Amino acid sequence: MTEKGKQGGRKTALITGATSGIGREFARVLAQRGYRLILVGRRHGRLEEIKESVSVPVRIITADLSQESQCRQLLHDLDDEQIDLFINDAGFGDCGRFVRTSLDKDVSMIHVNIIAMHILFKGILKKMTARGTHGSGQILNVASAAGLMPGGPFMATYYATKAYVTSLTRAVYVELREMHSHVHVSALCPGPVNTEFNEHADVVFALKGISAQQCVREAMAGLAAHRLIIVPSFTMKIAMAGQRLLPACLTVRLAGMQQKRKMG
Repeated sequence: MTEKGKQGGRKTALITGATSGIGREFARVLAQRGYRLILVGRRHGRLEEIKESVSVPVRIITADLSQESQCRQLLHDLDDEQIDLFINDAGFGDCGRFVRTSLDKDVSMIHVNIIAMHILFKGILKKMTARGTHGSGQILNVASAAGLMPGGPFMATYYATKAYVTSLTRAVYVELREMHSHVHVSALCPGPVNTEFNEHADVVFALKGISAQQCVREAMAGLAAHRLIIVPSFTMKIAMAGQRLLPACLTVRLAGMQQKRKMG
């Protein structure tokens, strides 16, 4: 094992979307737990701020994950690394009528929320499963409660991208169990979280959001329990359980009513 891959016996956590919100909070919490960090994001200055605020080794990789070539280059840059925990967090949303929202923003969202997520999930998973007899490591794909719903009018593209994340994670989870693998994958599916997501999506949450601290705290508990789907907050757990009892067409209409309120 290379010195880069394992420094001082520490476990290494890779975090994409680390410059703000949930990703930044994961960096803080994992540093407190002694992980060496590999932080990936577009804003180098933000990554440097995190590096200076923690007392563990930090490697910074600046990348625009909306570019497939940079996703592939990131995997190449990680060739010598042993990743013990991967927080696959990069993503963003948008709000508005499908016929009026920007096609360029839709496509960029698909590139980040689906293509980048998929490339990095597959690449890091292959590294983890190749380790030892049954492999080792954990991957948390950051989805959304939106990914557990049949659709979301006025955030149609975002809901569809997050449904992809939850569907893929569920399928891979079953494959890994069939392989008797020691690699565990989970999907984090929070409702509203008070982060910069609102600004990038041009929305105001219709429901009160939880803090990034609560979201990450519950995510870490879910990872420790090897849960497949992690839904932070009791309120969202009840809401997600309840929506499964309703006809899909009604659930979609109710979701649309909630999203429309975000548009003011």
